[in-house]
Amino acid sequence: MLSQLNRQLEKILPLITPVSVLIGVLLGSHLSGFTYLSPWLFAFMTFSGSISSSFKEFVKVVVQPLPLLTTLLILHVGMPLIALGLGHVVYDHEPLTITGLILAAAIPTGITSFVWVAIYRGNIVLTLSIILMDTVLSPFVVPYTLSALVGTKVQMDSFAMMKGLFFMIVVPSLVGMMLNQWTRGKIKEQWSGRLGPFSKIVMGIVVAINSSVIAPYLREFNAKLLGLAGFVLLVASLGYILGWFVAKLLRWEQDVIVALTFNSGMRNISAGAVIAVAYFPPPVTIPVVLGMLFQQSLASLFGYLLNRRYALKSDIHRLAGKSMKQI
Repeated sequence: MLSQLNRQLEKILPLITPVSVLIGVLLGSHLSGFTYLSPWLFAFMTFSGSISSSFKEFVKVVVQPLPLLTTLLILHVGMPLIALGLGHVVYDHEPLTITGLILAAAIPTGITSFVWVAIYRGNIVLTLSIILMDTVLSPFVVPYTLSALVGTKVQMDSFAMMKGLFFMIVVPSLVGMMLNQWTRGKIKEQWSGRLGPFSKIVMGIVVAINSSVIAPYLREFNAKLLGLAGFVLLVASLGYILGWFVAKLLRWEQDVIVALTFNSGMRNISAGAVIAVAYFPPPVTIPVVLGMLFQQSLASLFGYLLNRRYALKSDIHRLAGKSMKQI
């Protein structure tokens, strides 16, 4: 039953976050009182995804670290600077909006990038290593990136944010990977399929709860909000483009190009929403929540474009089913 439910949820994966945002906006005050649950629910999601990873896979990449370091530079230097620069061009007198754009760009890569990289025959070991390294560094990188680029324009508790990221992402990830190592991969075989549907349902719940906090802002749909949504879509797309361009420029193998494209574009956007709701005023959260609307759809679009260029998608349904079951 759980496997069947997981397959059904996989089919509607690109729709889960937009529908959850809509539910959060519609229910508003009924859900906003449950924001204290978001970090715990997200920790479960992180643990569920991390049991597919092991430290051995990370060691394999350390001997050739350039693609890994390049991705981290794109994620935490290139994209935040692009968000800062474009944000000042369009929203120069709205520091909270700029902070939200930088936060959306600075959060770690998404765990679901593994799914898309596997489907399009990218480098799985490199992807898992990027996720592992980025997860461990996130409590330090995200607060200091915001502090350096935003400065004193917006008040924030960097230490509290670091502590929140540590217990929400790092601890459950390390526990999951240690269990994978300790059981020699058996936990992945026995529990990935069972936890998969619950992880996807929890993702929808987290998105709905955090969207409810900014429901009054999203209900007032106008040209300004539509313009911000388009701007967020543009910035998010640039992550994929930058990852592909850099990998192509450095003449890396096709599987590395695919891995860099997805890992540079995707973000742990649910974590960004939890951080924004917990430590910032509601206007900071708006760009992050808007980013949720496009996350999976953009991954699907750029997967299609990669397939058109590199013919990656032969027997795609078999690969997709196999990869999703691993998650």
